[in-house]
Amino acid sequence: QVQLVESGGGLVQAGGSLRLSCAASVSIFSINAMGWFRQAPGKQREFVATITSDGRTNYADSVKGRFTISRDSAKNTVYLQMNSLKPEDTAVYYCKADTMLRVYWGQGTQVTVSS
Repeated sequence: QVQLVESGGGLVQAGGSLRLSCAASVSIFSINAMGWFRQAPGKQREFVATITSDGRTNYADSVKGRFTISRDSAKNTVYLQMNSLKPEDTAVYYCKADTMLRVYWGQGTQVTVSS
């Protein structure tokens, strides 16, 4: 069983920055990949970024060059640094962990970008 706890969401003006955190209850090296997804009102949940256990990263085209995913293995935490935020980035952001047996999701954290 893996528990994921997100934090760092909030309200920010367009052009601003936020850093999301996702703390896992187990070593992140035991997790194949961790990532961030988001869901805006009335829309489907969409991929934002992912980082594998060997450090490879991947981003959605919509956030490339603005968002950075990273990890701190000592803290079992994955981060999403979000810069140059746009109103269209407004969504609930969810942390996801892919293990050998199943997928786990966090409870989500709200990010609101005002214009």
